[in-house]
Amino acid sequence: MSLSRKVLVVDQMHESIQEVLLSIGFECSYRPTITRKEIIQILPDYVGLIVRSKTAVDRELILKAENLKFIGRAGAGVDNIDVNLLAKKKIKLYNTPEGNRDAVGEHGVGMLLNLLNKLRMADNEVRSYHWDRESNRGHELKNKVVGIFGFGFMGSAFAEKLRGFDCEIIAFDKYKKSYTSKLNYVNEVNLIDFKKRTEILSIHIPLTFETSNLFNYEFLSSFKNLKYLINMARGEVLSLKGLNKILNEGNLSGVALDVLQNEKLHTLTIEERNIYQNLFNHQHTLFSPHVAGWTHESYERINYVLAKKISKIIF
Repeated sequence: MSLSRKVLVVDQMHESIQEVLLSIGFECSYRPTITRKEIIQILPDYVGLIVRSKTAVDRELILKAENLKFIGRAGAGVDNIDVNLLAKKKIKLYNTPEGNRDAVGEHGVGMLLNLLNKLRMADNEVRSYHWDRESNRGHELKNKVVGIFGFGFMGSAFAEKLRGFDCEIIAFDKYKKSYTSKLNYVNEVNLIDFKKRTEILSIHIPLTFETSNLFNYEFLSSFKNLKYLINMARGEVLSLKGLNKILNEGNLSGVALDVLQNEKLHTLTIEERNIYQNLFNHQHTLFSPHVAGWTHESYERINYVLAKKISKIIF
């Protein structure tokens, strides 16, 4: 292989990755089971590195990458990547939120409808030969106020999927202005109005120093009409301890979480396990294992989005 066109892929990717990279002139070394030690040893031989979330692209790794020109993140989040050091080293970073935005939007709708219609509880009861229509009566999404916190690729995709339900969609994004000006189905509001009006909260923000544990008990308590909460962003932005307290006070009708603060369940501390168990014990909580953006279609689509971005690099 020529060094100038060699790309190292160190996480599990759709099988098309090698063919896709070859189509844009890059040679792919596909090593999904490679260890971190091995990555550091051979990385000087590559101009490109493609990762998912398994591999932390930190200072140690970046400083060993003598010839690296770009990092491809097969997914949206870049919280496992030292973006500041990459910028200093003039190494390009490409992530692919376009590849799984539709998957996240659809998953969010599915979780929300499940909560509103108590489908988990109803299914469990019927499987137990218990037929109770009244206690399983649900709520319609129509005319509810859905608040989308963070209006990037994922938040906007969720809004798109909600258009046919005749609900009112409002959005807050601290770092954007006039982002809903061309959308007739979303209203951009300030944080005060967002907290006052939101009945269904969907979180769509990246994990940063600023957003870590942002949704704690005090912040959640400041919402005036909040009844349902969905988090498909990062687990660390939502305090589960604070969420438990809100639930125990009876102020929420349903919670759906695709992400958790610690997703390595075998490493939970005693305190974490107690917090998780309290959440699991609530009838109106719903969980999925960080799969909102992980459909069969998005798994493949991410390769093509990534390749399109990489193909434009000049070095």
